[in-house]
Amino acid sequence: MTERPERWTQASVYPDMWADPADDPRNSEGPAPDGETATLADYLTNYRLTLRMKCEGLDAEQLARRSVPPSTMSLLGLVCHLARVERDWRNWITEGEPLPKLYGARDADFDGAVADPAVVETAWRDLEREQAALDGELATHPDLGERLGKQRLSVRELQVHRIEEYARHCGHADLLRECVDGRVGQ
Repeated sequence: MTERPERWTQASVYPDMWADPADDPRNSEGPAPDGETATLADYLTNYRLTLRMKCEGLDAEQLARRSVPPSTMSLLGLVCHLARVERDWRNWITEGEPLPKLYGARDADFDGAVADPAVVETAWRDLEREQAALDGELATHPDLGERLGKQRLSVRELQVHRIEEYARHCGHADLLRECVDGRVGQ
């Protein structure tokens, strides 16, 4: 990339933010959730929304753009990767035969993130499906200390790992988005 985009934000109240507080879907009125389970769910929901926000308004080419060669990381690759790991996590807590790997071989989630609107649509559909499937499975295990799967992973450990994964990749998304079109913010 030879041309650096001009840095910008849509926020006018706090120019270092992605969106003004009144326009931010992660902001909610009222007190924080009560209890550990609700708190973990709230954090996960907000990181998922952050990833979506970082990808909004971009076309397939921009979503697939690899901003820091030789890295294969792109915003679209992150969407595919997170769909893949949601399935992997579900396999971790399942006693039966694991579902097949989503996107196949190692790094195929990033390598296959190409500038094609059909690939973008499939990636978002895969992510939503895998999130819902794991969320549904975990909803049947309300005890955060319960250990699941062959590795005897606790529900709490899995939820914290999910939050960590989304948080780390939202940091990547910040940098990738800024490289794509200069948009900055929290």
